[in-house]
Amino acid sequence: MTGQPTFPTLLEGFFTQRLMRQRQASAHTIASYRDAFRLLLQFAQKRLRKAPSTLALEDIDAPLVVDFLDELEKVRDVTSRTRNLRLTAIHSFFRYVAFEAPARAAQIQRVLAIPAKRFARALVPFLSRQEVDALLAAPDQRTWSGRRDHALILLAVQTGLRLSELTGLQRQDVHLGTGAHVRVIGKGRKERCTPLSKNTRTVLAAWMKEPLRVPDQPLFPNARGGRLSAHGVHYLLAKHVAAATSACPSLKHKRVSPHVLRHTTAMDLLQQGVEQSVIALWLGHESIETTQVYLDANLEMKQRVLDTVTPLNGTPGRYRPDDKLLAFLRSL
Repeated sequence: MTGQPTFPTLLEGFFTQRLMRQRQASAHTIASYRDAFRLLLQFAQKRLRKAPSTLALEDIDAPLVVDFLDELEKVRDVTSRTRNLRLTAIHSFFRYVAFEAPARAAQIQRVLAIPAKRFARALVPFLSRQEVDALLAAPDQRTWSGRRDHALILLAVQTGLRLSELTGLQRQDVHLGTGAHVRVIGKGRKERCTPLSKNTRTVLAAWMKEPLRVPDQPLFPNARGGRLSAHGVHYLLAKHVAAATSACPSLKHKRVSPHVLRHTTAMDLLQQGVEQSVIALWLGHESIETTQVYLDANLEMKQRVLDTVTPLNGTPGRYRPDDKLLAFLRSL
């Protein structure tokens, strides 16, 4: 339609105006949305045989988006959670388009009506204290990288920082004096300070005496003094988990990631009797409801509660076969 902005213009405006300027979205959010649209444009190019720069807004309709989401699950074998993240990016774009191209309201509403997919929520994985101790003992502290990895893992387990928060830490973000703490700008650009234990403070103090490789290097740099990538952190963590398996065989059956270390922090605080609201503040959760998953996973706490209540007087009953038709209906 004459006078309406083109699809490439809308998409560029969505990233530069809405995400970067108005919402001041984090680099992680921008990267996630970017990846979603790269996949969508590649799918549209293959389906419609049009170059992405020649696509019109009307080409990105609800049927195309649904087919794209289906391909993600069937061909790329992504989880429902990842599929929903891609849909969130698309929904965010079309909410922006609703103001910029109101003439396409019907198409926009159909895309926004595409629902997120429901999925079973597994209990959050976390490490026991024995597993954490084995992991902390794995890095060879006779080497520069071993001392770095030991300090990084200890800080991650004690503070529960997100991966992006860990890799983005600068030396000036760490305060080792009275009231030792680490300062981060977390999800949603919210600033928070997390206190440091005496042991973590001692390890960080020793680590920060290491000679700098480059000026203004991050707290945990790579070998060249630059910022550790997410892949680099996953790699070093996997290496030390493999080494720790000999001392703690249970680690062999666990998939340990930086986020599992964050879960471990929450579970440790919960088992120490820290209130749910405090844990939410500690981890930088938007809502206290997010912290509920740790209560669901804490079997030890549930067992302690069970041990304090009076058992019910249940008696075993005798099995009687059910009516076949009722059994069929119950099985549906």
